Amino acid sequence: MSTDLSSSRKKKFDPAEWVSQAGAAKIRGVTRQAIARLLAKGRFTTLSIGGKVLLKRSEVEEFEPKPPGPSPRAKSSKRKKPR
Repeated sequence: MSTDLSSSRKKKFDPAEWVSQAGAAKIRGVTRQAIARLLAKGRFTTLSIGGKVLLKRSEVEEFEPKPPGPSPRAKSSKRKKPR
């Protein structure tokens, strides 16, 4: 007797929905290091298979970077004037 493991509750893996870090960098026009920084901040859904980290392609394509703001160093680098 065989068991059907593809129940309607489980979604099948579609490789076209996922992209490597290098592929994500190419799509976004940035470096792999920039993608790694975004991953460290938790900006993308990831899937690890065999030690490789894949990113959800739709999220990479639709990603909107946050507007740049003052750097944390800019605020702390201001010195108080002596009285």
